[in-house]
Amino acid sequence: MPRRKVAAKREILSDSRYNNKLVAKFINCMMYDGQKMVATRSFYDALDVLGEKHGEGALNVFKTAIDNVKPVLEVKSRRVGGATYQVPVEIRPERRVSLAIRWILTAARARKEKTVAEKLAAELADAFKNQGTSIKKKEDTHKMAEANQAFAHYRW
Repeated sequence: MPRRKVAAKREILSDSRYNNKLVAKFINCMMYDGQKMVATRSFYDALDVLGEKHGEGALNVFKTAIDNVKPVLEVKSRRVGGATYQVPVEIRPERRVSLAIRWILTAARARKEKTVAEKLAAELADAFKNQGTSIKKKEDTHKMAEANQAFAHYRW
């Protein structure tokens, strides 16, 4: 925590094709070594593949997939009287989005398809249908929070 000033939140500019800030944030998280054009091309290719597979718009499938993966609860460690408890807490909206993006990208990179666009399209399609690795990660996080509901009174 800073002692004096709180760091200012940087505003993310919208992407060029869809004019959407969520897409721009996803592309930024996808990027390796500052190669934004590579990440952008891969993402747009993945959305093109999604658009061909699903009848609805690719952007709607993407937004629904992100919404399906967003967690509501997580556990945080609290140290009380020499013991450490896993206390369930609600997640801030910005953190929900960033966790969902991170989980989707991690699951997509672990897949066996050939190109990055195919991997990402397959993971987004799975998340859209409420299945796949990223959805499993969300469910595991919720199960952990529910299992430790007895320690909720340590929340502060």
